[in-house]
Amino acid sequence: MTEKDHVLLVSQNIEDHLDEFGGRCEFHRYYNAQDKEALLDEVGSKIRIVGTNGHDGCSREMMDKLPNLEMIGCYGVGYDAIDIDAAREKGVRVTNTPDVLSDAVAELAVGLMIALARQIPQSDRFVRDGKWTPANGYPLTTELTGRTVGILGLGRIGQEIANRLQAMKMRVIYHGRNQQLDKPYVYYDDLEAMARDSDWLVVIMPGGPGTSGIVSESVMRALGSNGNLVNVGRGPLVDEAALVKLLESGDLGGAALDVFAKEPSIPDALINMHNVVLSPHAASATVKTRLAMGSLVIANILAHLNGRPLITQVA
Repeated sequence: MTEKDHVLLVSQNIEDHLDEFGGRCEFHRYYNAQDKEALLDEVGSKIRIVGTNGHDGCSREMMDKLPNLEMIGCYGVGYDAIDIDAAREKGVRVTNTPDVLSDAVAELAVGLMIALARQIPQSDRFVRDGKWTPANGYPLTTELTGRTVGILGLGRIGQEIANRLQAMKMRVIYHGRNQQLDKPYVYYDDLEAMARDSDWLVVIMPGGPGTSGIVSESVMRALGSNGNLVNVGRGPLVDEAALVKLLESGDLGGAALDVFAKEPSIPDALINMHNVVLSPHAASATVKTRLAMGSLVIANILAHLNGRPLITQVA
């Protein structure tokens, strides 16, 4: 009998796809192990593959306990929780799942913007609570048409968001590490300056130590009392304490958030604000997209096990 390849499941995201391995792998479920350290001590030397996601990641300490690790398959486009430097030092290959989730994330970003501008959650409650009468209509709201949106991170998803917002007659500007000369949008090399010229700031850049807190209090102050912040990237990109303070004082107009600093914990202040729309880190959470993400993780792992080029290698 051929010896099976051993896979450590740090997250449960690919559980529904395990049949695609055709029985060639043995799976060890770190994510629900009662004694995680004991599991690593028992099977660590057998593990060739780690299946994880952008939140749970794979630390240097974990890799140190997996001496025969060859590959990490990440379920998600973001891989900031994986120690890429350690992976490179150890010769461990890393893949993610770009492109297949770009449309879903872009859709939710635009949906959050519409929900915040038109106050859809509040007007829904207004109707459900029986407050709509011939003499009492819902107050007037704002709209996106004609407004300027600054996009922080014009990668694959950022470009999809930009495409949709142009169709909604918004002016698009952007900030990132480098200017993209093939893109028809005005580039700002200073984030605070872009925020000052924006009505909306959409955050969709990778997380990690290099970008943590990039949306600082000064950036949000530049966005101003009529400005709105949308975060569909990573929670730590935004100074959450400053965000709460500025929303409470009226120095920032509103926020639509799919990600938070310490998920799933959300400050009570954000929950109780009328000028905030909240989503439970669900930007890619559609049936179609999650199936595609899972299949791409499996396809990358099988490519590695079969000696073929990886499909979406990042390290």
